[in-house]
Amino acid sequence: MADYYEVLGISKDASEDDIKRAYRKMSRKYHPDIAGAEFEEKFKEVNSAYEVLSDSQKRQMYDQGVDPNNPGASGFAGASGFDGFSDVFGQFFGGGFGGGASQGPIPRTQPGRDALTRMTIDLKTAVFGGTVQTTINTYGLCQECGGTGAEKDTKPVTCPDCHGQGFVQKVVRTILGQMMTTAPCERCEGHGTIIEHPCPSCFGKGRVRSKRTVGVAVPAGIADDSRLRLASQGEVGEGGGAAGDLYVDIRISKDHDFSREGDDLHCWIKVPMSWAVLGHDLTIDTFDGPQSISIPAGCQPDDTITLKGLGVTKMRTQERGELIAHVAVEIPTKLKDSEEKLIISFSKSHDSDATHTAQASKPAPQNRKGFFNRLKDALS
Repeated sequence: MADYYEVLGISKDASEDDIKRAYRKMSRKYHPDIAGAEFEEKFKEVNSAYEVLSDSQKRQMYDQGVDPNNPGASGFAGASGFDGFSDVFGQFFGGGFGGGASQGPIPRTQPGRDALTRMTIDLKTAVFGGTVQTTINTYGLCQECGGTGAEKDTKPVTCPDCHGQGFVQKVVRTILGQMMTTAPCERCEGHGTIIEHPCPSCFGKGRVRSKRTVGVAVPAGIADDSRLRLASQGEVGEGGGAAGDLYVDIRISKDHDFSREGDDLHCWIKVPMSWAVLGHDLTIDTFDGPQSISIPAGCQPDDTITLKGLGVTKMRTQERGELIAHVAVEIPTKLKDSEEKLIISFSKSHDSDATHTAQASKPAPQNRKGFFNRLKDALS
């Protein structure tokens, strides 16, 4: 008997919440759409384990040594006392010592699995949020039969072998002699009914694999590598069963004009040296449209200009972060004769006593106002 606790990576005293968390983690890890088709069987094991351990009655049976997913393979391991012995004995006689309840037919309708997809959005969508369309390839309800699996105008019929019970009794030889045991009906595979005329589109499964477009509501301020959950947008189960959830992994593409740090946006603007010296008003593009900013006189390379409320939306408060413009001063590489004379004149008046470039672990304070006022006068 499979160790379902080990499959989910939990202890035998795990709570319902522990089981749910473990299932979500393991199902995402081994989902064939992510891990690859070779993990299909492992993914089925995870689902089987969750199906048993998430149901209190099935979990009790399992803890007593009976696997509800495979009752014919159960044994005495884990059974305790009269209850465990009764459960195992019931596998031979079709019920407990008290002539208890018999096995019922296996429903054709099964819940669908969760699906996982990836989607890339631009930075502006991450700032403001919005609905983005994505296409997924997964199982959906068969429109021709409506999920019944039967051809139009036909219905499943009662199995003549098990008479709708889904299980049949067989006589088996054991060390104790001949005994009666209960097993799934081979003709109807335990369903109790037979689809004599399967739907030609889904071949009796009630679902077909197809592509469909899903609108994903992206919240403002979402971070890169986030995961969104869309309830009931995953795979439709066999027999038209309820759809699982769809998980969407979000990636944010790089933007040409802005970079993001937390809730703030950053950009770098290159300005001529004269603008940095004398000051200048200009317009820059933002996600909120053109914005006017002022380069102050005496602006230094890597100085910043902050525009409040133009950054990324904060998910909790819906307020906006800041847009921080970094100033890059462009030093001319070629000068006209008249321009060169002005710079030389400024150098003689300001740098005549200079010996070498100062060296320090961090910038030394300087009289920026006096320096740039003199350079301003030289260029005017």
